[in-house]
Amino acid sequence: MVTTQIPTPAEVAAKSSTQAAVQEVTGAQSLVLALEAVGVEVVFGIPGGAILPAYDPLLDSVNLRHILVRHEQGAGHAAEGYASATGKVGVCMATSGPGATNLVTAIADAYMDSVPLVAITGQVNSRTIGTDAFQEADIRGITMPITKHSYLVTDPAEIPAAVKEAFHIASTGRPGPVLVDITKDALVAKTRFEWPADVELPGYKPVTRPHHKQIKAAAKLIREAKRPVFYLGGGVVRAGASEELRELVDLSGIPLVTTLMARGAVPDSHPLHLGMPGMHGSVAAVTALQKADLLITLGARFDDRVTGDLASFAPGAKVIHADIDPAEISKNRAADVPIVGDAREVIRDLTTTLRADIEAGKGGDYEAWRQRTKGWTRTFPLGYTTPEGATAIAPQYVIERLGALSGPDAVYAAGVGQHQMWAAQFVQYERPNAWLNSGGLGTMGYSVPAAMGAKVGEPDRTVWSIDGDGCFQMTNQELATCVINKIPIKVAIINNSSLGMVRQWQTLFYNERYSNTDLHTAIGESRVPDFVKLAEAYGCVGLRCEKPEDVDATIAKALEINDVPVVIDFVVERDAMVWPMVPAGVSNDLVTTARAMTPVWDRDDDAAISEETVIIEEEER
Repeated sequence: MVTTQIPTPAEVAAKSSTQAAVQEVTGAQSLVLALEAVGVEVVFGIPGGAILPAYDPLLDSVNLRHILVRHEQGAGHAAEGYASATGKVGVCMATSGPGATNLVTAIADAYMDSVPLVAITGQVNSRTIGTDAFQEADIRGITMPITKHSYLVTDPAEIPAAVKEAFHIASTGRPGPVLVDITKDALVAKTRFEWPADVELPGYKPVTRPHHKQIKAAAKLIREAKRPVFYLGGGVVRAGASEELRELVDLSGIPLVTTLMARGAVPDSHPLHLGMPGMHGSVAAVTALQKADLLITLGARFDDRVTGDLASFAPGAKVIHADIDPAEISKNRAADVPIVGDAREVIRDLTTTLRADIEAGKGGDYEAWRQRTKGWTRTFPLGYTTPEGATAIAPQYVIERLGALSGPDAVYAAGVGQHQMWAAQFVQYERPNAWLNSGGLGTMGYSVPAAMGAKVGEPDRTVWSIDGDGCFQMTNQELATCVINKIPIKVAIINNSSLGMVRQWQTLFYNERYSNTDLHTAIGESRVPDFVKLAEAYGCVGLRCEKPEDVDATIAKALEINDVPVVIDFVVERDAMVWPMVPAGVSNDLVTTARAMTPVWDRDDDAAISEETVIIEEEER
């Protein structure tokens, strides 16, 4: 068989620079050259009819690693995990119609969580678009609300520019997903590969440097505040601003909270860290935001899971809101000082200005506020109740030990539900990009493929998928991908034989009417499926832990195995709940520390609230 040798990007660039004739290639070869030119190292995908022309030259590439997944959704989440762990753009590929639509959930997930992603899809021939051709779907139209931008390429000459622009858009400004849909006839047609020198996007000019007047106005509010709080969101992590942020926090002495998407942006061990705010945040974090007189909001978007009832959120606070995306500023909460800019640039400028104020003797005095917030931390530490019975395992204990034994250098990718919240609460995060989860969309099935992608991007780190027995059953087929491609992730299934978070809500708000939440994965002799046997069928090591005294030894055994994936079935107490909790749609003042136990607030006489906030028992709601 005769194959056409594809020129390398360096060879093409050299020819272009000397005005030599560029070698004629197919559109598919041009696509592969373009992906190499932007520095892509790995692509997660599945071939099919419309994208098949691209898979032929992909076989000849020495620079691109293609990982054949078992489901397109797995490809999308793997690309997300790769991007979130490394900071690079993740790439996934699928064919037209159902292949493309199977990417939709992952694309929406990336859009909500600002993950840099490029999704490449094949499309039917351009002449048959709109005729309901076999495996035709308007994926560009379908994904328009959940992408930063999208391309439909019908001319092979436009492929290099579309790819270069897609990667630029995905990785700049507020990161996010970009779709490149290429018709089959464009992939098979002949063209000349010419790499564009520049990206020309007149309507896309992200503002990265903040305006100095806004920085000065923010510094003035910070000087005047008595109870300021840094409200830190995932934008700080995406901007790679953790080192600069640590400097600002240390300089100012202002307490901070990190949202679900910002875990690790500042080390949990930092003395000013109050924890995670929101529906399942720490009491100290929720309370600090409620009682603050200034929110210094960096890369966060006042999400409903943080604010609760928006009208009663932080009622006495002025707001500094800095974000790379101007559409987020004042969208949910009006900002007194809006700042548009990259989080790292904003933090640097704030640090410079505040340092000058401090050196001039104009720094703020927050000692009383710091002591007060520390009092809330002491009074309401995160904790859990050990279940009754010698053999019952608290799920929080499993996750706590998993984090302690694996350490801060590991990567933890969680599914969605109770185990997600426990993983956010009970693993100590000391660095950014160690915590991966589906925050905005809440996608069950995210964990296993995201962990797979993270392990590909960070092969020298221990990577844990912390999953529920419900989530795991949505994408566990990617274990086959891990085995065949030698991607040794570790999976901890927090198996309570239930759709746990739904069951918790049924317990609290639906009179314990457990409608369709029992999964039968760990009840008596019933194990449908038996996760250990399932793991072994895929070629993984399968372990099971059913006693508290075996937790450490089981985790240690998993940590010793680094040549194949390991799956641990942790059979845990099914009635364990996530606390603290703010019921959906109510004020954060109603944060519940345990069932029917709520801190007392006195908004009318704020000074009367002592460090040791009183707990009273209320009637069950």
